[in-house]
Amino acid sequence: MLALGLVLNAVGIGLFCWLIFTLAVYALPFFVALSVGMLAFRDGAGVVGALLIGIASGGLTHVAGQVAVAVSRSLTLRVAIAIVFAVPAAIAGYHVVFALSQIGVPSLAWREAFACVGAACIGGTAWARLTVFAKTRPSVPAGAVDHMPRPVLTAATHER
Repeated sequence: MLALGLVLNAVGIGLFCWLIFTLAVYALPFFVALSVGMLAFRDGAGVVGALLIGIASGGLTHVAGQVAVAVSRSLTLRVAIAIVFAVPAAIAGYHVVFALSQIGVPSLAWREAFACVGAACIGGTAWARLTVFAKTRPSVPAGAVDHMPRPVLTAATHER
């Protein structure tokens, strides 16, 4: 029974960590959805209306971020958008890892260290998941170098 409990604990913690890393990119859309939904509820939209408005705003935030990163040609803009999505994920990751480390780590310094490493890992995961659709585009010269295609060598040019 003890072995089964240990195995199930390991599976549960592993599943929870997988879920955190999978949902890391949705931290900013969730925050936007929650904020807009609460604002709509406060302004009299009702429970169902606030829920629908919140879900729509969160989904729109996520889709707009992915499309903006995928379509943008500017590396600076892509980095800025990815940072906007990765920072809330890192903050959420910090708090989750800090809360989980309270289970087995008695030292506050080690809990802080684990939380900072967890924040970096989860923020990096959110960054990678957001930029997965961004294509790297080759640099286009501004006309300074002319790239003319070279002729294909045929067997006739190799005769002596």
